[in-house]
Amino acid sequence: MKKVKTVSRTCLPVDETLCIKRCRYQPDGLTEAEIAALPRISLVTGVHGDELEGQFTCYELGRLLSLQPEGLTGIVDIYPAINPLGIESICRGFPGFNLEMNRLFPGNPNGSLVEKVAAEVLDSLLGSNLVVDIHASNIFLRELPQARINENNAEKLTPLASQLNLDFLWIHPSATVLESTLAHSLNTRGTPCIVVEMGVGMRITRDYGLQLVHGIFNVMRTLGIWNIPGADTPHETLNSLERQVYFLNSKASGIFVPHVQHCAIMAKGEEIGQILDPLEGVVKDRITAPCNGLVFTLRAYPVVYTGSLIARMIEGVEDYKLRT
Repeated sequence: MKKVKTVSRTCLPVDETLCIKRCRYQPDGLTEAEIAALPRISLVTGVHGDELEGQFTCYELGRLLSLQPEGLTGIVDIYPAINPLGIESICRGFPGFNLEMNRLFPGNPNGSLVEKVAAEVLDSLLGSNLVVDIHASNIFLRELPQARINENNAEKLTPLASQLNLDFLWIHPSATVLESTLAHSLNTRGTPCIVVEMGVGMRITRDYGLQLVHGIFNVMRTLGIWNIPGADTPHETLNSLERQVYFLNSKASGIFVPHVQHCAIMAKGEEIGQILDPLEGVVKDRITAPCNGLVFTLRAYPVVYTGSLIARMIEGVEDYKLRT
């Protein structure tokens, strides 16, 4: 059974209404008490209006669930647009308020409009066996599909993240984690949440979406939400605790022109790209690989300034096989 519900409704100026909706998939023929006892996974995306990779993932997951409803043994909640005004206006934050929504959780039911929305969304997600919060970097960077986890939650979340069919598991020190994010607010309240980053802002990478959907079904089987066997095992996932991660920043302003494709496997000293000066026709900086490894983040937007992030690399993956 599929049912759409409005989890947050707020009046806007000029006789308009802001509605945050979810689509729930659950088995047919159960009582309310039986439904309440089922395991539940929630898929969330659209917190940032310029991150659209999760839109295709939501569509594909819903499409496949509708094709085989007999496979459901639990609940799947899909939230495709937590910030619909941002998506409609091609704006990263919450338009009209100049607010970054993922810096306002857990929200406040008696606060401003955005705080009220954040509180109501969070409340509807609490109690899920797992929340997958899908992001798409931004318009500046392209990311390899990866899970990001706070080290304080690593022991609990790593087994599930490793089944999501992603290429990289990045475990962050707790000091770098912002407490006002949706993921942190859920994890501190006992609802497990994994952040997924993949692709680039304002675009959809279909292969990445299909890769993640495959992983979501893997996790659903583990949680007892899906009973149809999978065709194969999850993709190998690199772990940041086992390998060093390097950040490569520009030492000059200019135009970045890459010499390699995203996800290239590099040898130490190889050139990743150059920072060019179009006015004087000179190379301002050369970005070279600091290690033998994989470029899992690569600059997608060419205009850069001193200090701009150009790439990230993870060392020691010369023999790693990317998802194809």
